[in-house]
Amino acid sequence: MKQAELIEISRRRLFAMSGLSVGAALLAPHTLFAEGIQSLSSRTILADLPTVKPGTNTSFGSLKQIDAGLLNVGYAEAGPADGPAVILLHGWPYDIYSFVDVAPLLASAGYRVIVPYLRGYGTTSFLSSATMRNAQQSAVGLDIIALMDALKIQKATVAGFDWGARTADVMAVLWPERCKAIVSVSGYLISSPAGNQTPFPPQAAFAFWYQYYFATEVGKAGYAKYVDEFNKFIWHQASPKWNFDDATYNRTAASFNNPDHVDIVMHDYRWRLGLADGERKYDDLEKRLAALPVVTVPAITMEGDSNGAIHGPSTAYRNKFSGKYDYRLITGGVGHNLPQEAPQAFAQAVIDADGY
Repeated sequence: MKQAELIEISRRRLFAMSGLSVGAALLAPHTLFAEGIQSLSSRTILADLPTVKPGTNTSFGSLKQIDAGLLNVGYAEAGPADGPAVILLHGWPYDIYSFVDVAPLLASAGYRVIVPYLRGYGTTSFLSSATMRNAQQSAVGLDIIALMDALKIQKATVAGFDWGARTADVMAVLWPERCKAIVSVSGYLISSPAGNQTPFPPQAAFAFWYQYYFATEVGKAGYAKYVDEFNKFIWHQASPKWNFDDATYNRTAASFNNPDHVDIVMHDYRWRLGLADGERKYDDLEKRLAALPVVTVPAITMEGDSNGAIHGPSTAYRNKFSGKYDYRLITGGVGHNLPQEAPQAFAQAVIDADGY
């Protein structure tokens, strides 16, 4: 049986048998800022949004750096400084180039677009060598809140996929006052180590092979030694119909040279499985997240019709979104890296969510 067929069977059986949320399957007040930036008109933007072919853009231009919380964050910025803020968040094994076509679309519509490297990627670095290389979901969410504080952004539309979608979900439930709306590829991705202890049937477990590999020391050593080959393999597995070229992959692969990359990736997946501890200072936040709270801010969830990464049907997480909501299935062979494979659809979702 082909691998793609096995993964599809795994999806169906996993969610039919377990009834788990997709998050379980996968994966402070501020007064410094002026409010009053209004959402741009979705109807007006739709008429003006230019058509872009995926891969049209290959650069953000010069990147910026700013101290924010525990990090010195590297980020790209586009659009007017006084426009409504949009923060675009990547996942693993990807980076800011997932949004290289999305950012100019949103900038042309009048948005201030911020695209940061997450901890462990690109030019983002820890300010102290003593800081734990921690990838807990709450810690990554706090990174983005700290970035918003540093950039004097009170409220933003937050959009992402993979780790970035999980972070958007986390921000929406822990700090809803900072989120105008969210766009989350694959829906509701909040989980907890305790919630991830339910064993899966073999075919479902097969889809998580890399997480079990990362749970071992030989897996960590193997990832460090073969990081480029490993991540390119994941790209093909997660987006089986995306015909990206070497130049496209190599632009992103440079971000894996971050000295903290391997430690951050290992901690993320080991923590999810309860194999690595977190930090006590995040316990209260993680306790709140473990209850799988409902997202109340406006939200659009999305899925590519050829996503090779395991994911649940939209019905599995629909009750996790109580505000204005829409679900969009993007067809045409679109895989896991939806913003880079379908930038027009992703940008439109951001605009529409902001307009709710």
